[in-house]
Amino acid sequence: MNDTDWQFVRMRTADPDGGAVHVSADGERYRRTGGGALRAEAAFQQMVSGLGYPVPQVLEQGEADDGTFFVVEESLGGQSLHEMVLTRPDGGRKPADTVVDQLTDVSTRLLHAQAGHPVDAAPDALRQWVEQAGWTQNVFAENPDFDTPRVHVALDRAVDRLTGVPLVWGHLDYGLPNVLPAGVIDWQHHGVVPLGYDVALALEVVPFKGGTKGYAATLAQRERYLAALDSAARAAGADPVSPHAGEFLLVESLFFLALMRPAVPARLDKHRKWQYRRHLFLKGLEQYERTGSIDTALFPALGDFTPGQGSADCP
Repeated sequence: MNDTDWQFVRMRTADPDGGAVHVSADGERYRRTGGGALRAEAAFQQMVSGLGYPVPQVLEQGEADDGTFFVVEESLGGQSLHEMVLTRPDGGRKPADTVVDQLTDVSTRLLHAQAGHPVDAAPDALRQWVEQAGWTQNVFAENPDFDTPRVHVALDRAVDRLTGVPLVWGHLDYGLPNVLPAGVIDWQHHGVVPLGYDVALALEVVPFKGGTKGYAATLAQRERYLAALDSAARAAGADPVSPHAGEFLLVESLFFLALMRPAVPARLDKHRKWQYRRHLFLKGLEQYERTGSIDTALFPALGDFTPGQGSADCP
């Protein structure tokens, strides 16, 4: 392959084997390099493409002269929906309704494909999902005061309430940064998930970033988006997904705590963000215990958070 036709985009830091991403001069193709993780991702992407998932088509794959594995795939667009929101002309913090509409289109397409191809998973698949999606081993190692009967009772409740929900192949990192107008990219963290877990949280997880992403969906946008997902689920012969948003968010709030504890205590900014994520987890846990749901609109922004204001801040 002639590398002079490709323009460097970024390094692939999430791949343990390294690698990089390049785009073709005409913007129509992307070329990614890596190792075993990229091989697995490409194979998975080809498999779910055959199931109707909105993913980039793999056009070519193989080994370069230096032995590096590469994948060439179609471009799904020049900007992610996240980038579209950040660059909206009026500088507003509300995502444009057109962006939410594009998210709704991709999410309902993905949900329909997932609902049509349930996975015959092992009996403990839901608990494996909790561990994989929530990075629970890392979270409890870094936050041993959360490895308590109280937290495990809540997680057991979530698993019990999700029993009977179809299990499907999922993205496990679904959100506006990985959604483009024509589909979904970056499937390296794929796994088996309960139907709805990927798509239901796309507008709900923004507050976990602490307001630093520069935008927040309105209540009307969130409700309209979830209503469209529920309608798509019913059309595919499945139950609505929004009633399980509380279970999904409980697990997702653990994910946002993973790898957050700073190795160097002197990094006060990192320490504050870790404390902030701990505070959000406890806030969500309290809501879930009371109501079975979690409303992220009630979370404080990072700028309004004072370390020590809650018991979650003190490990």
